[in-house]
Amino acid sequence: MESMLNKLKSTVTKVTADVTSAVMGNPVTREFDVGRHIASGGNGLAWKIFNGTKKSTKQEVAVFVFDKKLIDKYQKFEKDQIIDSLKRGVQQLTRLRHPRLLTVQHPLEESRDCLAFCTEPVFASLANVLGNWENLPSPISPDIKDYKLYDVETKYGLLQVSEGLSFLHSSVKMVHGNITPENIILNKSGAWKIMGFDFCVSSTNPSEQEPKFSCKEWDPNLPSLCLPNPEYLAPEYILSVSCETASDMYSLGTVMYAVFNKGKPIFEVNKQDIYKSFSRQLDQLSRLGSSSLTNIPEEVREHVKLLLNVTPTVRPDADQMTKIPFFDDVGAVTLQYFDTLFQRDNLQKSQFFKGLPKVLPKLPKRVIVQRILPCLTSEFVNPDMVPFVLPNVLLIAEECTKEEYVKLILPELGPVFKQQEPIQASNMILLIFLQKMDLLLTKTPPDEIKNSVLPMVYRALEAPSIQIQELCLNIIPTFANLIDYPSMKNALIPRIKNACLQTSSLAVRVNSLVCLGKILEYLDKWFVLDDILPFLQQIPSKEPAVLMGILGIYKCTFTHKKLGITKEQLAGKVLPHLIPLSIENNLNLNQFNSFISVIKEMLNRLESEHKTKLEQLHIMQEQQKSLDIGNQMNASEETKVTNVGNQIDKVFNNIGTDLLTGGESENKEDGLQNKHKKASLTLEEKQKLAKEQEQAQKLKSQQPLKPQVHTPIAPVKQTKDLTDTLMDNMSSLTSLSVSNPKLSASSTFTSVPSMGIGMMFSTPIDNTKRNLTNGLNANMGFQTSGFSMPVNTNQNFFSSPSTSGMNKMTLGAPLTLPNFSAPAVVKQTQQRSTDMSALNNLFGPQKPKVSMNQLSQQKPNQWLNQFVPPQGSPGLGSSVMGTQMNMVGQSAFGMQGNPFFNPQNFAQPPATMTNSSSASNDLKDLFG
Repeated sequence: MESMLNKLKSTVTKVTADVTSAVMGNPVTREFDVGRHIASGGNGLAWKIFNGTKKSTKQEVAVFVFDKKLIDKYQKFEKDQIIDSLKRGVQQLTRLRHPRLLTVQHPLEESRDCLAFCTEPVFASLANVLGNWENLPSPISPDIKDYKLYDVETKYGLLQVSEGLSFLHSSVKMVHGNITPENIILNKSGAWKIMGFDFCVSSTNPSEQEPKFSCKEWDPNLPSLCLPNPEYLAPEYILSVSCETASDMYSLGTVMYAVFNKGKPIFEVNKQDIYKSFSRQLDQLSRLGSSSLTNIPEEVREHVKLLLNVTPTVRPDADQMTKIPFFDDVGAVTLQYFDTLFQRDNLQKSQFFKGLPKVLPKLPKRVIVQRILPCLTSEFVNPDMVPFVLPNVLLIAEECTKEEYVKLILPELGPVFKQQEPIQASNMILLIFLQKMDLLLTKTPPDEIKNSVLPMVYRALEAPSIQIQELCLNIIPTFANLIDYPSMKNALIPRIKNACLQTSSLAVRVNSLVCLGKILEYLDKWFVLDDILPFLQQIPSKEPAVLMGILGIYKCTFTHKKLGITKEQLAGKVLPHLIPLSIENNLNLNQFNSFISVIKEMLNRLESEHKTKLEQLHIMQEQQKSLDIGNQMNASEETKVTNVGNQIDKVFNNIGTDLLTGGESENKEDGLQNKHKKASLTLEEKQKLAKEQEQAQKLKSQQPLKPQVHTPIAPVKQTKDLTDTLMDNMSSLTSLSVSNPKLSASSTFTSVPSMGIGMMFSTPIDNTKRNLTNGLNANMGFQTSGFSMPVNTNQNFFSSPSTSGMNKMTLGAPLTLPNFSAPAVVKQTQQRSTDMSALNNLFGPQKPKVSMNQLSQQKPNQWLNQFVPPQGSPGLGSSVMGTQMNMVGQSAFGMQGNPFFNPQNFAQPPATMTNSSSASNDLKDLFG
């Protein structure tokens, strides 16, 4: 089997090569390039049909070739008869010009090996389509093998043949003599054309009304190519040796029968005994019934029966056949109108094109693409007709594949994209294209979109017609996803913005904003923030529709997951723009509510985001402080300050730890830290450091303390007693610190965390001096002899580099205490007892205990934020604070009217208090 296939393949290849070589010697090849063998046609399908192109114009043609090798078996005189018959048919066809006859592009050329001529592009012969594949290349092309005629093609094809015969019979006064499927050619557009005039007979009296035709007697000795096909020949040719126009009508009847019966003729003729066959045929025709014509459509069955009548005069003529109801099909009439389109004026054409969209869905796609589309695109050369033709072309494009669109339609649309004259037609074209923009962008290649389609959109945005601008702005969002980002960013968006700013039409301005809002999702976040949102502030009009459009863009940007507005832009640009717009007088209640709703959403997010940022920053600062507290202070200052400060912390936290032991422990820990900096740690030191890190981790994981509402009962007298007692015990605490050998070795110490009078003062320096020198001496009885109070007017009230490592102390709620700096404190504290029972005596059954935590719950932040300096900040002045604390040490805290230690004064801070940002930050660190 495989060997047979290979043999067949080699045979076909050899034949094709022989035919190609034969054609190469023909003069036709001087002007035309011969391509692929596609079909066969003519009498006996003797002509091979090839694709071809004209070399000079690249125009597509069909090349008909008769290879003389086909008749090598005949003798020379028979060969000459065959050649003469073929030549006659081509020459006659070349002289005749009619839309229903095959158009010859180049006359017959003869060479030693072949005959050849060129015609309009051809698909195949009707015989090939009906299944007769003689003289075709093998394997058969699927284009022919699978070709099925639609009803509208059959109807209109038969109508075209009838019209061709009408032309021959009435105008040329000629009988064709061989109307068969082989001599009916389907051109590339699907139109049926007549060829094969080998046996045509012209009238002997063409000037008279009744033509007469002479007929040759049938000669069975002639080669078959020198005789017409007897299966489609009228009986009178053989039996009475006569012919007339009715003889062609009989042939038309047999063709119609074959078309509806898959190419099978109504009678089969025995060519060896043709007279007997025709006698039998004549008898059958006289008794022809409807049962023999069952495959023929009922509406034309009787007409076919008339065409096959034995009596020629009974047969309808060609002109009568063109008018039968069978051909009054809407599809056939439409195709017929297209064939006569060149005869119509613009008004008739426009009316026809307006109604065409209703007809197109009823026609097969192949018919539309092959027959109607070429006729439509040919009208693009008429600018006035383009607005009427274009909707139909785009309707066809919707049904085409992308490949068909690119090959058949897009090349024809190129000039239409750029058409700008006449103005009215140009505007109509823009509107039509805009309505079908999704189709264009879907099927047009990207390069062509950028070069042809988008420039047309830009032209529409800049058009003087408001209607076109509105339509363009309404349609752009529907195809925005198909536009490449650079074109949208650099060309489309700027034109939309210009249309919004420069137009005098409210509708265009509003539609511009709506269009921008709808295409935001296809834009980049930063492009929107940097380009679109600033543009909104440039819009001059304040109409409600415009304001709502602006609000819509802000809201879309704000709420879209991909976009979003940063809190910096919310605070600095968006809200300052939206809030004034919200109170425009033109807005109604619903519009105002829309503005307020969006503004509130923005404010809530602004608050949430910034609060979260500050909380995270605070946590990071706390973590850093807990890890680096030992490294923030100088070694000598650290030793002096932390010993005293931590002892006081432990007392006021009431944790029950031995104060002396705690102080020593702290000093030891500090020593370990310093030692760690200089040498490697011992195992014990490493264990202590591990415990410190564990304690720091626990503190970090604890939730910040929240003050509880409490209203303390604090009479003036009781407050005084509490204050005096606290001061006495604090003096005794200092004596404990002095007992420390490290501290007593120094004549003075620079800073001791404590509660100081200096916290009262937040006024400028001049008020400070007056308060220190006059107010304290006069009202509190301070002894100021023996020391001076220097004030540096170039520094803040609290400023000293020596206090950079000061610790914090917790009094229920944490408080940062100012420093004192005076030798008198050491002397006085040495005289104090270390007995701590005075603190317990403060709270008896008749005196409910009021803890410092409760005191601090009376809105401590409002007070403490005014005075408490940050840890390690240079805001603690050694000169001022040292003098100030020296005063406190000598007076032993003997204060009657001190607002800081009067509990009821915690509720309302003095009006003269000023806020300190550094103190506020530390207080937030302490209070959480």
